[in-house]
Amino acid sequence: MEMFGDPALWLPVTFAGLMGLSILIYVCLDGFDLGVGLLFPFSEEAEKDRMVASIGPFWDANETWLVLAIGILLVAFPAAHGMILTALYLPVAIMLVGLILRGVAFEFRVKAPAPRKPMWNNLFFTGSLMTSLSQGYMLGMYIMGLEVTLFTLAFSVVTAVFLTVAYSFIGATWLILKTEGALQQKAVTWARQGIWGVVLGLGAISIASPFVSPRIFDKWFSVPEIFLLLPMPLMALLLIGALWLTLRHLPRADDGLAWVPFVATTTLFTLGFFGMAYSFYPYVVPEALTIYDAASAPESLFIILVGTVFVLPMIVGYTVLAYIVFRGKATELRYD
Repeated sequence: MEMFGDPALWLPVTFAGLMGLSILIYVCLDGFDLGVGLLFPFSEEAEKDRMVASIGPFWDANETWLVLAIGILLVAFPAAHGMILTALYLPVAIMLVGLILRGVAFEFRVKAPAPRKPMWNNLFFTGSLMTSLSQGYMLGMYIMGLEVTLFTLAFSVVTAVFLTVAYSFIGATWLILKTEGALQQKAVTWARQGIWGVVLGLGAISIASPFVSPRIFDKWFSVPEIFLLLPMPLMALLLIGALWLTLRHLPRADDGLAWVPFVATTTLFTLGFFGMAYSFYPYVVPEALTIYDAASAPESLFIILVGTVFVLPMIVGYTVLAYIVFRGKATELRYD
């Protein structure tokens, strides 16, 4: 009760929750459209337009959540923003270049003359790859406490590869949901081949996180914590099993179960996120800076919170509206 009476305690937690929620939504939503871009080299030229049409109404709204997360980090936790961005300056720059390439290629590939269209398709894939690899590398470095050693660099390269495969997997599950016919069959094949990346990525992060510090190890393996946390890995195993079985029976003539892989993957990502959030709380920079130490003054946070009360519902509103209006299967890509 004391926490809810002291703004210096509940405001940092509130903004940490908002930032975490923004990151989770970004990973799930922009993850699938990054994944669609990563699958471009494995598709025929005639299929690429349908793949772009499946993400066209959503990708701008999806990236808004990344802007919101970084904005909250900047205004609510400026000390952490400086520390994290300083340590990850190069991968952040690569990510931004990748996002710019994606945005430009997304628009130009449809309007470019036919001989130049393959170039923009390749740039769309390149931008997706740069963004995914850089985010995976940043995730690995963050888990390792932003320390630069041979081991942390190697671990970050591994997480970069696994997150990229995981994005391609959720992209494939999105295509299963949004397409039909031969492209849907291809998406099922891509998902069957990519599920290993999700399993290995979650496994690598789950194994590494408790050994980053004795504090996290104790949070995982002390009694009664170990028993309270046990449902999370069990749920993850059940979801992976459900994914594997469902993909074995897709596609179906009635298009039944096409929604299951995407929903199950999103739930799996959510479980992984909450596992990380539990491990690192209350630190915003692992083992270096807590959310309370890094937070802006309570007066500033309260003013920002008032603005968030108006801005956040608008972002949620137009995101939900886009998914409602453009529900159903992707149609022909048109710009007229």
